[in-house]
Amino acid sequence: MPSKLTVPRWVRLAQHRFNRRARSEVGDIRRRIAMVGGAILLGLVALAFAAAGDRAQHLIFRLSDRAWWLPLLITPTGFALIVWTANRYFPLSRGSGIPQIIAAGRRPEQEATGPLVSLRTAFAKLGLTIVTLSVGGSVGREGPTVQVSAAIMVAMHRLLKVRVTAGVFIAGGAAGVAAAFNTPLAGIAFAIEELAAAYEQRVAVLTMGAVLIAGLVSLSVAGDYVYFGVMRDTLPIADVLLIAPIAGIGGGLAGGLFARIVLAASDRTAGWARRAAARPVLFAAGCGLVVALIGIATNGGTWGTGYDVTKFLVEGNQGKLWFFPAKFVAALASTLSGAPGGIFAPSLAVGAGFGNLLTPVFADSPAGAVVMLGMAAYFVGVVRAPLTAVIILIETTAARGIILPLFATALIADWTSAQICPTRLYHGLARRMMPTKASAVRREED
Repeated sequence: MPSKLTVPRWVRLAQHRFNRRARSEVGDIRRRIAMVGGAILLGLVALAFAAAGDRAQHLIFRLSDRAWWLPLLITPTGFALIVWTANRYFPLSRGSGIPQIIAAGRRPEQEATGPLVSLRTAFAKLGLTIVTLSVGGSVGREGPTVQVSAAIMVAMHRLLKVRVTAGVFIAGGAAGVAAAFNTPLAGIAFAIEELAAAYEQRVAVLTMGAVLIAGLVSLSVAGDYVYFGVMRDTLPIADVLLIAPIAGIGGGLAGGLFARIVLAASDRTAGWARRAAARPVLFAAGCGLVVALIGIATNGGTWGTGYDVTKFLVEGNQGKLWFFPAKFVAALASTLSGAPGGIFAPSLAVGAGFGNLLTPVFADSPAGAVVMLGMAAYFVGVVRAPLTAVIILIETTAARGIILPLFATALIADWTSAQICPTRLYHGLARRMMPTKASAVRREED
């Protein structure tokens, strides 16, 4: 029998290295395709959701024009039905959407196939948020956009059989923020501050690529627009030294109070929170009644995201002084109800109302600049993300002349809010969505 030819060892090693490198390159190509495809798709979905949400929030105004008392029936009933539907069929669609991504990012491989980032949950959340806006809910689009964007990015990676890491969740969520506000830098800042527990170089590249593509999609479809209009005013240093501490402390206190109440409801540490959790649909109807009453009393001023009022105030116009407390209560009631919807836009609107309260006190200072300091202070008080807040405000108003005053106000508000509510809102909410050790073991065994 002729002996078989023996392949030299160095040839076998070379073949092995070649095959391993080829597999690695194929994997990198699939990863890039998944990232690019996911970013394009989520950008288009974010724009469609924004258009649908803007149209939906006008429905409650048309109904109230027909009969002023209709919201007293429609809003409580709508809140009750939305919460019942969410609890019954899509329990992880409740609330903002950002805590869901934070929770999923802690266990990326296990949660990639779970309900936190499933397309079913994410698109149900979009639909329920649109309905919430249509009945007058004071909620935003940004949190739901983050959840659906991360879900799309995960789905694309699974479709192309690419390993799902924490970076996939971070990139999808950050691109969602960029697409929602047309603010690419804010998307990256949000990824650093809120979504990324360990921000590595590979995650940074993935995130920036996804944000860039989502931003280009938004730019090509919606155009180069400034979300809240242009604010060109600046503040003298003497005004900054006086206004920034007052705005930072006041906004931090109010935002920290909002966050503390929401976390108390989530943790059920208070008696009222436990009673509300025992009857969620009835409690949601009560929250809807509060939203309806405030909306009727303010002639619709507190319904929806608050975008129009915020833009009006940022442009330097004098608004009603009641807007701050009214919008604060409406946003709090909408959030506590458990109806799907974000808190970014309502928080910026409440902050604009808080800044508007300060404009008569500082009558010689540009009103738009004072309003923006109030927005930064309250927003940071709620979410404890000063870098994200400042960059969002700069990108949505082109107000580069007050970058330093915004940073000073945001840092003061962050410290103040921490004294009221030491736990950061999104991370506190995310903890309730993370499985306990026992449930995690059972899930892995299944």
